[in-house]
Amino acid sequence: MNAGIRISEIFYSLQGEARTVGIPTVFIRLTGCPLRCGYCDTAYAFTGGVIYQPEQVLQEVASYNPGYVTVTGGEPLAQKSCLPLLTSLCDAQYEVSLETSGALDISKVDKRVSRVMDLKTPGSGEVEQNLFSNIDYLLPHDQVKFVICDEHDYQWAKLQIEKFQLTKKVGEVLFSPSHGALAPGVLADWILRDRLSVRMQIQLHKYLWAESEGR
Repeated sequence: MNAGIRISEIFYSLQGEARTVGIPTVFIRLTGCPLRCGYCDTAYAFTGGVIYQPEQVLQEVASYNPGYVTVTGGEPLAQKSCLPLLTSLCDAQYEVSLETSGALDISKVDKRVSRVMDLKTPGSGEVEQNLFSNIDYLLPHDQVKFVICDEHDYQWAKLQIEKFQLTKKVGEVLFSPSHGALAPGVLADWILRDRLSVRMQIQLHKYLWAESEGR
């Protein structure tokens, strides 16, 4: 890993979503994203950032003495340096997850990484960006996430689960209500009504720190 990588922030917080929700985690937020989802809460990471050398990233992560590290964005895979960064973090014996939009190729991501892949619903405004061939590369320790804005999104997500047999392919299928657009209780009622084998989640950090810098 020789090239520098543009990073918006490195911070220590509780994981707000996915399998490790609630666990103290170091987040590495890479700068840049080719998508413009209508519900995005990290638009500040689209531009700017600071160039880090690989050893600087590893030193800062190590200063927190974490067990878990999440690489997020923006869209992390928009930077080629993301791939060697993920491998270096795995080599350092961290449990590593990658939050990715699913719009870019995941096939070269280190297999030790738990990929949390977002399939963009129609309500995101970016459904056409989904790279469905990524599903072929998903493994049992990966996760697929749907951000649900309304009932149309919910029905669309159900169709994708059935079409691609997602609950048999990955460890968790995650349904998250779009914050401020869909009441969590409404989504919960739909899931129970239809007896879906999914994990509903809310963004824990939004409730702990209210809209504070995306944390």
